[in-house]
Amino acid sequence: MSDDGVQKGAILMLALGEDEAAEVMKFLSPREVQKLGAAMSSMKAVSNDDLDAVLKSFRSETESSSSLGLDSDEYIRTVLTKALGDDKASSLLNRILGARDASGIEGLKWMDSQSVAELIRNEHPQIIATILVHLERYHACEVLDHFTERLRNDVVLRIATLDGVQPAALRELNEVLTKLLTGNESLKKKPMGGIRAAAEILNFLSGENEQSVIANLKNYDSDMAQKIMDEMFVFDNIMDIDDRGIQVILREVQSESLIVALKGANVDLREKIFKNMSSRAAEMMREDLESKGPVRLSEVEAQQKEILQVVRRLSDEGQIQLGAKGDDAYV
Repeated sequence: MSDDGVQKGAILMLALGEDEAAEVMKFLSPREVQKLGAAMSSMKAVSNDDLDAVLKSFRSETESSSSLGLDSDEYIRTVLTKALGDDKASSLLNRILGARDASGIEGLKWMDSQSVAELIRNEHPQIIATILVHLERYHACEVLDHFTERLRNDVVLRIATLDGVQPAALRELNEVLTKLLTGNESLKKKPMGGIRAAAEILNFLSGENEQSVIANLKNYDSDMAQKIMDEMFVFDNIMDIDDRGIQVILREVQSESLIVALKGANVDLREKIFKNMSSRAAEMMREDLESKGPVRLSEVEAQQKEILQVVRRLSDEGQIQLGAKGDDAYV
């Protein structure tokens, strides 16, 4: 979602009304909801010209208003609660409405990856690992990309072997986290890190960095490295998804993105994709693939990662079923 798209989406959400906006948000990913919520929270005035351009169908209801966002916090709270339920909405609202003056780890979630890397690169690798497991997986991966190879390998290894974080350690790490533990002094350690967390973060790394990290993990503990690889889902694993699942994925992926991603795919995977398109769409896709010139490997990998994010989201939502993982997925 581009910055311009986020702003237009925020105007739409503010104009739709709570019930309709809540229904729309049910179909968005957490990252999209966060972006929209933050934009809505910061939006203080919307000109009539902008409203007319973005919300033509609502012109009759909005012509007399030029400032939708003057008191939008309560509106956002109601919309998110209706869309996500009390628990999820509460957690997300703390991040959206508290982000304007947030600090510490909570503040890091709203910073670009390079800035985060600069702030924490000189900390002990165990501290860095503890911080990264609190970030969104894609964000943690972007931060890792700014580290040296040695530090990156060390941190991922520590993430993989991290089995929890004690509340006392969180308080020492960051004063902001004290708020999360208020009234919960006897709380057991939170289940952060581990094999799954390491695998999810590695799924977002570029191919070269991913291979380097896995090689380091194998040197440390080959069994653990295999477990991490078994948890990872790579682009070729789309072959293991059934036809109905492929069709669901295709409805969510832009054609241009798919064309670039398929430039680096094997023939069998391409054919499976084509089989789940209409004859005309498949023929057009074949022609586009043939006519498209050479594409940089980094660009292919980037588009494949974007599609994998869609795949994982659809899997988390229960819309598709991922196939078997590990060596048993291949014959």
